[in-house]
Amino acid sequence: MYAIIETGGKQYKVQEGDIVYVEKLNADEGQAVSFDRVLLVSGDAGLVPGKPYVDGAKVEGTVLGQGKAKKIIVYKYKAKKNIRKKQGHRQPFTKVQIDTIIG
Repeated sequence: MYAIIETGGKQYKVQEGDIVYVEKLNADEGQAVSFDRVLLVSGDAGLVPGKPYVDGAKVEGTVLGQGKAKKIIVYKYKAKKNIRKKQGHRQPFTKVQIDTIIG
């Protein structure tokens, strides 16, 4: 059984027991989270697509931690103008373990 959920403007295919890295959520470590924007559920009855979301379906998980991704370098340059700007960015994420898929 698997589901496709939407959170943080991105879509994730999840199964029970999976560990996924999603966009930062306002939740503490060990806290339960619920994703109610379920786009598709696959189970014993086959595929159940949503229009746009599946009614009554939700995915529950537990927050394992918060963190930041590896640093990327953003370098801006304008030719012939002597303008150079170097900037770094680390995207925050939340590590979530999927517990149950309801739907």
